[in-house]
Amino acid sequence: MITYVLRRILLMVPTLLVIGTLTFALMRLAPGGPFMSDKEIPAKAKQELMHRYGLDRPLFQQYVTFLGNIVRFDFGPSYKYPDREVREIILQGFGVSVELGGWALLLSLLIGIPVGALAAVKQNQPADFMAMTLALAGVSVPNFVLGPVLVLVFALSLTWLPAALWTGPASRILPVLALSVSYVAYIARLTRAGMLEVLRQDYIRTARAKGLSERVVVVKHALKLGILPVVSYLGPAAARIIMGSIVIEQIFAVPGLGRYLVVGAVNRDYTLVMGVVMFYASFLLVLNLLVDVAYSWLDPRVELV
Repeated sequence: MITYVLRRILLMVPTLLVIGTLTFALMRLAPGGPFMSDKEIPAKAKQELMHRYGLDRPLFQQYVTFLGNIVRFDFGPSYKYPDREVREIILQGFGVSVELGGWALLLSLLIGIPVGALAAVKQNQPADFMAMTLALAGVSVPNFVLGPVLVLVFALSLTWLPAALWTGPASRILPVLALSVSYVAYIARLTRAGMLEVLRQDYIRTARAKGLSERVVVVKHALKLGILPVVSYLGPAAARIIMGSIVIEQIFAVPGLGRYLVVGAVNRDYTLVMGVVMFYASFLLVLNLLVDVAYSWLDPRVELV
């Protein structure tokens, strides 16, 4: 186990190097620049800005500086927010995104796993058809459609909840709901598929033959292995739901990491975009490693080699 973890950590280094190189190249190849605006900037002022941020240096020297910044997790000041360090922006936005994504992920698990398990136990019965129909609807409706609909109904028409901003407990409800619906659907479908496979195993028949109640058979014996597909999905899903909620953060004016990524990309803020991308990539790699370890813990038959 320890050898496997250490090897995976070492493999993260070249992976992050490739991602960093591609990000650096794409940002430099994108048309425009960080100091282009509707108002013409005097040539001398623009030259001073280029020198301040090191953009007048040779491209290879900028690339080497960027690699050093990755190691130190220090990307310097943002071009869009010159009085703030990129590291500060990332940590602040990450805290908000973790809160939003954490609540959405928790809600997805609390609803998706029981619904999927119920659908598997009641296979080909009305409860199964209803659960899978709702899951299909949840997968089919994108969150950029669901978000405005929730605002229209609950904020503008019924005036029960605030439409946007991140100011109190009530302001969390709509973005969390909008973000979690599709994940509830995916988790319910994965749980159903995993449970159906497990419920056909010989040890489940043996447990039933011993006279154990259906509740004990499902909850104690089947569910642990039945949620393995969910565990595999959880790593990338957690990364997406926590750091990939760009659309939801834009709709509800949530000051999370995704919103800063959009702002940085639109304004050609090289340091902000590259910092967020590298942080996101590192977060995803670590989550995938944790999921693999959790998978082997849940199913001892899986060996990490």
